Amino acid sequence: MATTKKTAAKSTAKKTTAKKTTTKAKKTTKKKSPVAGLGDYVELHYKGSFTDGTQFDSSYDRGQVLAVQVGNGQLIKGFDNALIGMSAGQTKTISLAPAEAYGETNPEAFSTVQRNQFPADYMFVEGQPVQGATEDGRPIFATIASFSEAEVVLDMNHPLAGKELNFDIELTNILSEADVKERIEAAAAASVTE
Repeated sequence: MATTKKTAAKSTAKKTTAKKTTTKAKKTTKKKSPVAGLGDYVELHYKGSFTDGTQFDSSYDRGQVLAVQVGNGQLIKGFDNALIGMSAGQTKTISLAPAEAYGETNPEAFSTVQRNQFPADYMFVEGQPVQGATEDGRPIFATIASFSEAEVVLDMNHPLAGKELNFDIELTNILSEADVKERIEAAAAASVTE
């Protein structure tokens, strides 16, 4: 009798597994907010400050959003990377090491020039930005690192090189392809009428 029961059990098991189940998974239609990715055009506001809290830049103060393409090299690396995955309306605070911002200070980017290359009445102040031009007319931007009676040492590094920077970022909008096309056309039309 035990043998018969086993065979019946096996037979029932085969029949059960042979039947197909036709249950369908229900799809949820919860709409996800789009997030910024490489190549997307976005609009944002930001405030930049040093580690001591001193603000060095702010789009809010200018009253105008910054429009950029994510990953296009328009922004410093760490700032650009922080935009990836943000959604419209989201805010984020980041701290960037020099390598993710304007780089380390390059000791080879210092140049010594004769003091007489400046106007006779020029007031020298260490840390003061100066502007000039190369012999072929290209602009030069530098900061006075030090000076003596005969010479001036100019720092040609970016003014924010070697500094840790903090940014408060507000992603205000992720632009659709239609928005981008419309803005390009509007800008082109405006330049023709000027």
